[in-house]
Amino acid sequence: MHSSQKLRVAVVCGGPSAERGISLNSARSACDHLEGDDVEIVPIYFDSRSTAYHISRAQLYSNTPSDFDFKLQQVSKPLEDRELVGLLKGVDIAFPVMHGKFGEDGGIQEMLQHLGVPHVGSPAEGCRRCFDKFLANELIRKHGFYAPPSLLVTRDTYPLASSIKGFLSKHRIRRAIVKPANGGYSIGVYSVRSAEEAAERCALLFSQGYERLVVERFCEGKEFTVVLLQNRFGQPVSLLPVEIETDYSGSQIFDYRKKYLPTRQSSYHCPARFPDQVVERIQTEAEQIFSLFGMRDFVRFDGWYLDNGEVWFSDFNPVSGMEQNSFLFLQAARIGMTHRDTLRFILANACARQGIPFAPLAPIVSAARRRKRVNVIFGGATAERQVSVMSGTNVWLKLMRSERYDPQPYLLDLKGRVWELPYSMTLNHTVEEITYVCERAVKDEPRNRVHRERVVRKLAPLPGQISTRAFVPRVISLQKFISSSPFVFLGLHGGIGEDGTIQKALDKRGVRYNGSGAIGSRRCMDKFETGRLVEELKVFGVYSAPKRLFSLRSIKKRSTATLWREICAEVGGDSYIVKPVGDGCSAGVARLFSEKDLKRYLASVQQGLPQVCLAEGAARVAH
Repeated sequence: MHSSQKLRVAVVCGGPSAERGISLNSARSACDHLEGDDVEIVPIYFDSRSTAYHISRAQLYSNTPSDFDFKLQQVSKPLEDRELVGLLKGVDIAFPVMHGKFGEDGGIQEMLQHLGVPHVGSPAEGCRRCFDKFLANELIRKHGFYAPPSLLVTRDTYPLASSIKGFLSKHRIRRAIVKPANGGYSIGVYSVRSAEEAAERCALLFSQGYERLVVERFCEGKEFTVVLLQNRFGQPVSLLPVEIETDYSGSQIFDYRKKYLPTRQSSYHCPARFPDQVVERIQTEAEQIFSLFGMRDFVRFDGWYLDNGEVWFSDFNPVSGMEQNSFLFLQAARIGMTHRDTLRFILANACARQGIPFAPLAPIVSAARRRKRVNVIFGGATAERQVSVMSGTNVWLKLMRSERYDPQPYLLDLKGRVWELPYSMTLNHTVEEITYVCERAVKDEPRNRVHRERVVRKLAPLPGQISTRAFVPRVISLQKFISSSPFVFLGLHGGIGEDGTIQKALDKRGVRYNGSGAIGSRRCMDKFETGRLVEELKVFGVYSAPKRLFSLRSIKKRSTATLWREICAEVGGDSYIVKPVGDGCSAGVARLFSEKDLKRYLASVQQGLPQVCLAEGAARVAH
């Protein structure tokens, strides 16, 4: 690459695995944070049949894989083999961000190596070593690392239930895990309590196309994940391990939903709340296994700190997920690296290792004018607060690339307090998690600083490769936040963020903000009022379904049977939708078919929602 040219990077995404949707999210992050004056992104997408397409940046921003594939058939055509080869040979380096089959099993890496196309990430052989969970377990055990016994199950295992029963009996296992040997970490993983149940799950996985399965003991301990980056000297460096706190009772596991959706079913702690010597042991052993497998550039290893004191690395991911608040970015942020810093660090070292000229440019901030401060607020106490965290974080990250605006993230917590957040604490995935780390920041900072400084020394970054400043989060009142803000970007969903309350307070102080004003917000947020106004407009072809507004106080004074008869008589229809009048569009929504459904719904909303509005096809609970 000539110094006057951009580095052309093929971001390779999609693939045939069930984790194709995660790959699309990873590709969006790679594009958002890598592209710039010195980098040109060339997106290449493989569909579920491994057919390749050259797509645009805009095409990446579709909702789901099925939605994406549907649009793909309309706007793109498959690449012929010669076209794909020509496209790949026309870039400086490829960056595979595919997960699961073809992306992490060495498939795409082998193809790139065969074509002589340099790529980011581990070589094909390293991917093959670590992707098969059974063989990886055998390999680390052979080299002295702890690994519990496991049973390999194939279609030829017969009799299936008896084989599993013998394994469980031999190792005195009462609760086990069944999972694909060649699959992602979060999909197709089941907790079972008997050989018969395990056999049923195996049969299900075989029917879904998996060929090799693993049965092993359900771990009793604490789950963790650790990301490793290779520094400019070729040495692997473990970042700060994340402890995954979740409920394992009732045969639950840290599955796809808990991992990728912002719920309170799981919480992350970074660094892990293990004894310091255990944290350092995890980091050291992860670095050793990285070298044992022959990995490159970046990986993520998942494992367990067991009740017996052992550390077991159970899953090895050659391509770490790169979603907005993924473990890769969460752990990198704890040592001061932004999303952009992290991906460009990985890219720069991969280029240097393969002799590709690339000197990343520092982010450009216009010297002609000062960047305008924008305070981005998200969170709150509504049912949609976790979606608000995702929305607000996304706005903040996008504005960080701006030469015109200087965004600062703020969290509104469940108690109505506002926290000014450092970069490192903004990536936890729920309001409760962010509040927790903020409240403990002063106490935890001395320990965190020691771990952070040790990782940075080993990582040996060049000047400019770590760009954020660390500070302890500051708490202020909502009124103080409003009065001290030059401009507020509202990322709040539901409640005071959309019902006009905060808009009215901002108007009173003369603070500019995005979105509708106080009156418009109040009218739109109150679904009963919105329906009434729509009816008053009397626009031909535009109507609002019949509604009935109830307060929970009035409901308590009558039986469910009486209430159901009133709804049927006054609203009409044979089914109804019930939802909050003053909350977001997706909070507390249920369809009612019978008095029994109504009784169950009302029992679930007795805590804190004072009014219920019912309509044909729609029933709502209002403030």
